[in-house]
Amino acid sequence: MGHVNVQLTLKNLDDAKRAKKGEMPEHEIRKTTVTAMVDTGATTLVINKKLFQELGLEVMDEQLITFANDAKELCKLTEPVGIYCNNRFVAMQALVVEEASEVLLGVLPLEGMDFIVDTINHKLVGAHGDQVLYLAK
Repeated sequence: MGHVNVQLTLKNLDDAKRAKKGEMPEHEIRKTTVTAMVDTGATTLVINKKLFQELGLEVMDEQLITFANDAKELCKLTEPVGIYCNNRFVAMQALVVEEASEVLLGVLPLEGMDFIVDTINHKLVGAHGDQVLYLAK
């Protein structure tokens, strides 16, 4: 199957809100562009401590997580971060794994942006074409 990597822009949404209100200049919004590995075995966005600090995110909770090798670690769960990918956006909490070597894009943000993984061409594609489909009942 191989790996699928994507470019993500991650943005501090509290900064963006403050800039929209005129409380800070837009160019001071903390954001960064990273390469993330798409990981359908991960639940959410996974970042490391350095990226967490760079974005200036707040901790909302801590969660005991289990890795694929059955190791467990108590990790920080952040306030929602803006995740932008291929002209799509979702606000999602990130899991901070202290020594993570790469950013992981899990299933919840993938679903939130209406993406599926094209394993043949190693890329993300819209689950419902080029238009994001939001479902509500």
